[in-house]
Amino acid sequence: MLVASTDGVGTKVKLAAQLGQYASIGQDIVNHCANDILVQGARPLFFLDYIASAKLRPEMVAEIVGGMASACRALGCALLGGETAEMPGVYAPGEFDVAGTIVGVVEKSKLLPRADVVAGDVLVGLASSGAHTNGYSLIRKLVAGVDLSQRLPDGQTIAQALLQPHRAYAPLLQPYLDKADKDSPIKALAHITGGGFPDNLPRCLPAHLQARVDYRSWQAPALFQWLQAQGEIASAEMYRVFNMGIGMVVVLGAADVAAFQASLPEPSWVIGEVTSRE
Repeated sequence: MLVASTDGVGTKVKLAAQLGQYASIGQDIVNHCANDILVQGARPLFFLDYIASAKLRPEMVAEIVGGMASACRALGCALLGGETAEMPGVYAPGEFDVAGTIVGVVEKSKLLPRADVVAGDVLVGLASSGAHTNGYSLIRKLVAGVDLSQRLPDGQTIAQALLQPHRAYAPLLQPYLDKADKDSPIKALAHITGGGFPDNLPRCLPAHLQARVDYRSWQAPALFQWLQAQGEIASAEMYRVFNMGIGMVVVLGAADVAAFQASLPEPSWVIGEVTSRE
């Protein structure tokens, strides 16, 4: 089966323009789209990009497309082509937008989410690389007038933390998804993007089930702690807008959790469970 997704980077492009750093934006759009089809179990085949601006600057376009090429190479995905558009009057001077479409493939028998998701299954969270591509309209308000060269407790500057590329999870998860039907422990995946946990987890569950997440089961990274303090934002709003350090949630049978976590080359967290709902 073919699986496709189209998306944009959103207002993160304005922060990139402000800081004059564009390569991460190209990685962002590829990896975001790749994660969106990964939750169906699909591996990417090819990617197409669209870049529009009031006036195209070759060095800016080259930096963005270079980021796309790097991300595609890491995913084994072809950067098949794209389109650039110069539209003065539509875009303000210095502003631009980036969007893209990815097409992938999955055997029908391996399509996610699987039909055997049941109450009692466990939610395992995988680390994000930062805010990814969500919540940047709020972020830009919070950092207006702030010295972005300040360092967070984890050693990154605020600028570095905010422009970290959206992480791609296929290199980590594809070996499990490539296993023979039902030999993979992964029953479902949820990409935590705009809308956070409340909007994205239900997408991978049947209507008679719900997810229960314990936000105390992992510590939010320094960036999110700083943003929350900077804006005096309620915790419920933070978890609705941001990924809070968990970019992908894996749904597993309880018996598979220990072996799955032990086989990962990085830390992961049991963050909740699947339960019945009325």
